[in-house]
Amino acid sequence: MSKQTYRVCFCFRRRFRLRASEAPPEIKSLFDRYSENGFMTAAHLQRFLIDVQKEHKATEDDAHAIIDGLKHLNIFHRTDRRGLALDGFFKYLFSDQNQPLSPSLGIHHDMTAPLSHYFIFTGHNSYLTGNQLSSDCSDVPIMHALQRGVRVIELDIWPDPSKDDVHVLHGRTLTSPVELSKCLRCIKEYAFSASEYPVVITLEDHLTPDLQAKVAEMVTQTFGEILFSPGTECLKEFPSPESLKRRIIISTKPPKEYLEAKEVKEKGDEPLKSKASGDEEAWGKEVPGLKCGTLADDKNIVYEKLIEEEDHDEADKLHHNGAPEYRRLIAIHAGKPKGGIDECLKVDPDKVRRLSLSEQELEKISATHGKEIVRFTQRNILRVYPKGTRIDSSNYNPLIGWVHGAQMVAFNMQGYGRSLWVMQGMFKANGGCGYVKKPDFLLKPFPNNEVFDPKAKLTVKTTLKVTVYMGEGWSNDFKPTHFDQFSPPDFYARVGIAGVPADTVMKRTKAIEDNWFPTWNETFELPLTVPELAVLRIEVHEYDMSEKDDFGGQTCLPVPELRSGIRAVSLHDRMGEKYNSVKLLMRFEFL
Repeated sequence: MSKQTYRVCFCFRRRFRLRASEAPPEIKSLFDRYSENGFMTAAHLQRFLIDVQKEHKATEDDAHAIIDGLKHLNIFHRTDRRGLALDGFFKYLFSDQNQPLSPSLGIHHDMTAPLSHYFIFTGHNSYLTGNQLSSDCSDVPIMHALQRGVRVIELDIWPDPSKDDVHVLHGRTLTSPVELSKCLRCIKEYAFSASEYPVVITLEDHLTPDLQAKVAEMVTQTFGEILFSPGTECLKEFPSPESLKRRIIISTKPPKEYLEAKEVKEKGDEPLKSKASGDEEAWGKEVPGLKCGTLADDKNIVYEKLIEEEDHDEADKLHHNGAPEYRRLIAIHAGKPKGGIDECLKVDPDKVRRLSLSEQELEKISATHGKEIVRFTQRNILRVYPKGTRIDSSNYNPLIGWVHGAQMVAFNMQGYGRSLWVMQGMFKANGGCGYVKKPDFLLKPFPNNEVFDPKAKLTVKTTLKVTVYMGEGWSNDFKPTHFDQFSPPDFYARVGIAGVPADTVMKRTKAIEDNWFPTWNETFELPLTVPELAVLRIEVHEYDMSEKDDFGGQTCLPVPELRSGIRAVSLHDRMGEKYNSVKLLMRFEFL
């Protein structure tokens, strides 16, 4: 037998030599401390829940319920009636009963404040199946977004070729259209499948008055009584999510404002040069968006030209006042007033509205008007959307909007990437209902009518201490050769924070060689100046010396709702779908 043949045979022998995961030393030590004669009774477990898991209201009955909930795992023997043995305790720690976010919390934020007091799970070009230039338009991505709890759906509406019907498509691109009526029916069917709280439809309107009237008829017939119509020209204050449960809300520019908007369109929306900083190191290179085919450089140039042309919408076709029945549908008025950015950010005590800015515009404006943006978003709604050159449907750092109080940070939901993972993580908060109450410092004025300054240097409020013990489940969810043809994988974990710039950081463990059940036992301290806006990022990769490291799972968790203690953290795939088995055992402590 040749040496090469021997090496291959040896590697295959290593590959199939799987063992069960074993409790790390610290878990064994904790078990010894909270058990007696090799068993953890309900009384012992209650003390563990209070001391280590910081569940200060835990009762002995709660501990009994945990023990009873493990009996189906077949880890009990006759002698186990005294309580949990080490393997039972270890199974409990790795079980779905021990999640990092409490399932019992449910929707626990105050939902009776105006809509402007919430971050809202918001989609961009919600009808696109892939890239922004040539993908199909469909109601399927709308369905998927609503099933995930997205609460704002964007539809670009254009006349069809015959000019007597309305299509949804990304205008003046190669995207194939879908009928508006089909999209509306989809929204009605799936609007409240994941959440009872209101769905906002933002319309990018390129229609003539007669087609606006047709849209008004479609919308009214489709949604009927669940359509919210304010009954007045402008709202003085937005209603609350609680008062709008299971309602549909329309937001767009009133027709006459199309003409006015052209007069005040700002010049010079060139891409900003990236600044050299530690952010790329902390954030990591963006995981590519949904692959939709290669787009040649000349198509990129054409697309940028189309984006410029698209700004010159159908204003020349619109009658100054538009269709009155269409105007009455609009509950959240949008548009940019005359007079530049100071006028755009003016707070009117008698009416509220929505302002839309691209990610580039917001970044530019925030350099000089950060506090004014915060003051504006205390009453009004700010929508931020991806820059036009993101033709691959990638996304941007959502914190640029959240730190300024922007409620609708609009994302392309059809792809994947680290920015989208953070967005999904933020909206796991508040029971996943798609509305997250903004922290008080973004809502209430300070003494002397001052507001939060996003650029101010802040002191550390708390430090999140994270211990990554171990992981398991890859041997169940992946083929034996998925990561390496001839040997077990070499996993490492990345842990960090997506937050304000001072808090944003990413750290990593060492790689554990040739092990389907890696045990790292590494601890990291993450100082937080604004923990209210922090999202914990967790990733696992498989180290590859010669090629790109393989993806092994990810999740993002809202820090304000993170439970202290040792927790079982389920990982998800690139698209955000939870794996069946892959989990990490981690400990979270707030110092």
